[in-house]
Amino acid sequence: KLEQRNKISPTEANPHFTSSASIFGLGCFGWLLVLISLLFVTATLPLTIFMCVKIVKEYERAVIFRLGRITDRKPKGPGLFFVLPCTDTFVKVDLRTVSFDIPPQEILTRDSVTVSVDGVVYFCIQCPISSVANVSNAHSSTRLLAQTTLRNVLGTKNLAELLSDREGISHSMQESLDVATNPWGIKVERVEIKDVKLPQQLQRAMAAEAEASREARAKIISAEGEMNASRALKEASLIISESPSALQLRYLQTLHTIAAEKNSTIIFPMPMDILQNFMK
Repeated sequence: KLEQRNKISPTEANPHFTSSASIFGLGCFGWLLVLISLLFVTATLPLTIFMCVKIVKEYERAVIFRLGRITDRKPKGPGLFFVLPCTDTFVKVDLRTVSFDIPPQEILTRDSVTVSVDGVVYFCIQCPISSVANVSNAHSSTRLLAQTTLRNVLGTKNLAELLSDREGISHSMQESLDVATNPWGIKVERVEIKDVKLPQQLQRAMAAEAEASREARAKIISAEGEMNASRALKEASLIISESPSALQLRYLQTLHTIAAEKNSTIIFPMPMDILQNFMK
């Protein structure tokens, strides 16, 4: 991964980068100062060797400025490199992936709902020279740009899309940030939406709506059960009406069920045929 970052030149990362920042634009006076610095280093060896030799780590690169101009289109490192103590300065750039939290942002969605959204961004520096020469503070600029991009992207979504399509929103934010930070030599690797906070009043309204929807489904299921039970009872009554003795057997079965529960009161159904005889 570090080798791929080294292969990217400032011209590829930033089309506006020109060769005017090379050492060939130092001029006669600049070259004179460089020559004097070389003579000074040579005359004071080996004391100045400690001022000339610098070390950068595996995950770092050094951008060298000679009299205010970038000396090479490729950064130095990792390992040892040499600088002239009087004319050269260098800036170390960390190539490791950096993550930061996007502070909670109050956003008005497309359907006029105010929500608070926060997230996290992962990025790394691909071109050290562009990150030094084209922006004053690459990390701070990326943080501020991530906040505004979050507002711009979520402002075009409604609440339902915001709650259900987080992956698509994250991908859209990553593309927008990657395009905007490309001239700075920064590669946005990943963007994630962490939390979406709704107002308390809206949460209560959504809970009431969900509860009403569940009650409506429960009533529909209960009504379907009543309808199925009535059909079954109708079919059972037609079967029992074909045989009078079947009704007596049903009475005995009901008594057996009641007696098994050890109830102190037993209600015995009296057939209507017996009561008709007494009425006569």
